[in-house]
Amino acid sequence: MKRVFDTQLIGPFAAMVIVAVIVALTTDRFLNPGNLSNLFLQVSIVALIAIGATVVIFAAGIDLSAGSMVALLTMILAQMLKFMGIPLVLAIPLILVVGGVFGLVLGLITAYGRIPSFITTLAALIALRGLALTFNNGSPIFSLDPALEPIFYGKIAGIPMPAFYLLFFYGLAAFTMNFTKLGREIYAVGGNPAAAVLTGINVKKVQTITFVVAGFMTAVGAILMSARLNSGSPNYGQTLELQAIAAAVVGGASLAGGRGNILATFMGAMTIVIVQNGLNLNAAPSSVQNIVLGLIILLAVGIDMWRAEISTLMARILGRGKGAEAAPRRKEA
Repeated sequence: MKRVFDTQLIGPFAAMVIVAVIVALTTDRFLNPGNLSNLFLQVSIVALIAIGATVVIFAAGIDLSAGSMVALLTMILAQMLKFMGIPLVLAIPLILVVGGVFGLVLGLITAYGRIPSFITTLAALIALRGLALTFNNGSPIFSLDPALEPIFYGKIAGIPMPAFYLLFFYGLAAFTMNFTKLGREIYAVGGNPAAAVLTGINVKKVQTITFVVAGFMTAVGAILMSARLNSGSPNYGQTLELQAIAAAVVGGASLAGGRGNILATFMGAMTIVIVQNGLNLNAAPSSVQNIVLGLIILLAVGIDMWRAEISTLMARILGRGKGAEAAPRRKEA
């Protein structure tokens, strides 16, 4: 039992299931096939961006720029398709490159400029949103390309396209973090940067790479956002960075770095989106949704900070249970 409680996946999975059961009990529309399909489509963007946010957190950093970067990248994509005549097959890889470059810049400033990632990405959150407003006089751009929507709404063998994106990117991320040198170095840098330096790891390089990954995954999310709405807007992505961070923390990633499981991040994202979906189905105003999201982040961080105390308590409870079972047996003997 102790091994079950100590696994990094059982907690996030249990939280996801409990939240889903609670929502299902509060509204009979939750289990409606149409709602479940919409729920899956909704979680795909958050979950993909959360991969990058989680990798940065593993290296003891934080990325607050994702939401604003999504807004800017959707506007750049809209400009390419609508006004510059760039074909979709070329525009998509260009956006991925731009997202990676943005991440590279943030990583270089953080690692080599020795500016805390919180400050770097907070500045980017403000600046990138402002830059997005400079396109098209700050107005959204609609009806970009008929071939864009199938990227999000298309299906293969009846399976929605986002399922394949999630499977590919989470599979790649899990393999990288668990079975490659880079993954071990990211955990090492987040766990103890000083010790990582002594073992020959280029800490600054690893930190920069995590931000490149975050920028690339944000670009993937921006493409899906534009495909979902067939538009670009400087207002897209608001609070998306908080949802991505919350998904990572609810999934068990430690904000101190060096601990977590990338697959658990998906469960964290599902938990966040299920809560939002439940509030929507119960006609809760957006203000309440923001309050609940804030409380979820606070609770998740609290659990992370109190992890040692919780583990000790669970050990005591399990120990007492074993002792209580052993006592009658000795008496019978």
